[in-house]
Amino acid sequence: MAGICNKVFSSILSVIARSEPPFKTCIQVRGRKKNIPKLRFPLWHLKKERALYPERLTVENKEFVKDIVHETFGPPAVISGISTYKVASPLKSSPSEVGVWTPKTRRCGLISRKIGCYPMWNKEGKIIWSTLLQVVDNHVVKYTPPEEVDPPKKPQRFLKPNKYGILLVGAESGDPQLYTKEYCGLFSAAGLPPKKHLGKFNITTDAIIQPGTPLTACHFQPGDVVDVCAKSVDRGFQGVMKRWGFSGMPASHGVTKTHRRGGNIGGGGAKARVWPGFKMPGHMGNKWRIHRGLKIWRINTKYNVIYVQGLGVPGDTNSIVYIHDTLLPLRKRKEAPLHFPTYYPELVDTPLPDDLFESSVHPFDQSSITFE
Repeated sequence: MAGICNKVFSSILSVIARSEPPFKTCIQVRGRKKNIPKLRFPLWHLKKERALYPERLTVENKEFVKDIVHETFGPPAVISGISTYKVASPLKSSPSEVGVWTPKTRRCGLISRKIGCYPMWNKEGKIIWSTLLQVVDNHVVKYTPPEEVDPPKKPQRFLKPNKYGILLVGAESGDPQLYTKEYCGLFSAAGLPPKKHLGKFNITTDAIIQPGTPLTACHFQPGDVVDVCAKSVDRGFQGVMKRWGFSGMPASHGVTKTHRRGGNIGGGGAKARVWPGFKMPGHMGNKWRIHRGLKIWRINTKYNVIYVQGLGVPGDTNSIVYIHDTLLPLRKRKEAPLHFPTYYPELVDTPLPDDLFESSVHPFDQSSITFE
C-alpha cells in the first residue's frame, strides 16, 4: 500500500512540475504539507540575456551586423563616465511639460558605480572623507503614471490614491545582440539601446522627465543631501565575532578551546528553544542597505563623479549604487534645485567648470591653507 501511495504522489509531482504553475501549491500527505516550488521564472519577468550561435557567421557578417547596430544606436558607450552614446533615432514619445517645484516634490535619482574613496579639506583645515560615485551612461527609459502603478497587496479599504509615478532609469548601454527581443522592446519606445542595469524611482507628476533624456551628475548640486542604496559587501559565512562583534571569551570567562565561540545561548528553562533573531553564526552581507543623509561635497562634471560624505556607502568597489534625494524630514530640500527636473546642457548659456565644490570645501586650484 505504501508503494502505491508513493507512486501516486510521484506522478502528481511530475505533472505539477511539467505544468509549472505561477503560484505555490501545497499537497497534504499523511498529515503534513508538501511544498511544491513556485515558478522559477514568472511571466512578469522578462528574460534578459540570450544565447549566441556565431558558428556560421563570417568576419564580414560580423562587421556588417556591427555597422547596422552602430547606425541604429550610435557607437558603444565608453565606460569612463563620459556619456558618449548618442541616440540616432528621434524620441518617439511626446515632450513632457516641465512642472513647478514644491516642497512636496519628489524627483528622479541616478544609477552610479562606487569607484573608491578620497580625502578633501574644508577651509578650516579639517579633513573630509568622501566616497566617489560615478554616474555612467544614464538615460530615462519609461514613465508610468500614478494611475497605472500596481497597487500594494492590501485590502481595498486600506488603499489610498497613489500619488507617485515611476521613472524607469537605465545605466550602461549594451550590445543589442546580447539581449532578448522582449528585453530590447523595453527601450524601443525611448529610442535607446538595451541597458545593463535598471532602476525605478518614485516621482511626483510635476517632476516628469521625457523618456530618452540623458542624466548626468549635474542632476544634483554640491551641498545637496542624498540617500544611497546598494548591496553590502558579501562576506560569506562568518562567526559571531566578525558578524556581530563579540569578544573572545578567555578574557573574562576563563574557558579553553572556545576562544571565538558564541558561548551559552540560554535555551533552557521554560523557553527550551532558540529565540528568533538570536545573534549566531551565519551568512554576512550581500543585503540591500540604505544610507541616508549624505552630503554632496564635490561634483566632477567631466567624468560625472559625485563625492558624497563618509566612507560608509554600502557595497564593494565597482558595485552599483542608487542615489536619490534624501527622505529625512529635517534634511529634505527646502528650496528648488538649480536644475529642475534635471540638467539640460542645451539650456545653459556657459559651460560648467570641470569641478563644482561646496562652499565650505577648499578648492585644489587655490593656494594651500596656512595658520599663524
